[in-house]
Amino acid sequence: MNAVGQKVTLILSSPPYNIGKEYENKSALQTYLEWQKQLIKEYYDVLSDNGTLVYQVGNFVDRGKVYPLDCLLFNYFIEQGFIPRNRIVWTFGHGLHCTKRLSGRHETLMVFTKSEKYCFNLDDIRVPQKNPNKRYYKGPKKGQLSGNPLGKNPGDVWSDITNVKNNHPEKTDHPCQYPLELVRRVVKAYSNPSDTVFDPFMGSFTTACGAAELGRDFLGFELMPEYIEIGKKRLEESKANRLLVEVN
Repeated sequence: MNAVGQKVTLILSSPPYNIGKEYENKSALQTYLEWQKQLIKEYYDVLSDNGTLVYQVGNFVDRGKVYPLDCLLFNYFIEQGFIPRNRIVWTFGHGLHCTKRLSGRHETLMVFTKSEKYCFNLDDIRVPQKNPNKRYYKGPKKGQLSGNPLGKNPGDVWSDITNVKNNHPEKTDHPCQYPLELVRRVVKAYSNPSDTVFDPFMGSFTTACGAAELGRDFLGFELMPEYIEIGKKRLEESKANRLLVEVN
């Protein structure tokens, strides 16, 4: 029996980056990677055969040296048997202003499945067409709309979702919080109502709030008591439709 106690359809989480935040103890890079490698084995065991794992990561930075975690972790997922599906680049305009290197303005979402059979609801996450009235100008479809009326595939570069910083309406006391809209898009794409979503690093419970909002069950772990209190409050506000969110 795995630590979760059941199989889940979607694992969506953002692990600590080993950069010394208040919720982690910074360790040697190889020690951190070995820990992650063990977690990846657990994820494989927890995930259902038709499930998907989405891991949102940034950089490990040590004395000015920048190590992209998606690059360092990728082979661990492959060795475990995961199948790579996408590397989504999430871009944003705000963050730490560096003086000796270019400021980081993106993070990545690594998307893996356990098998060839998995959920992907493209129509649920389509975004507006750039030219919605564009039509075929010749051929048998002349005059008809050339784009999907439901919208276009959002692609693997997401620049339309704002990062959670100081003046963001969703900001809590958690120092590294991702936005609810990011969760919504992932949950809609890779799960169906009544499926179970699992977040092993719940933080401020954003994954849980998004899963509950969209009619999914959810499971998760969080060690920090102060974050659990923040998360419980957010869940209550979400259920009462009082949770402050970014409007895109």
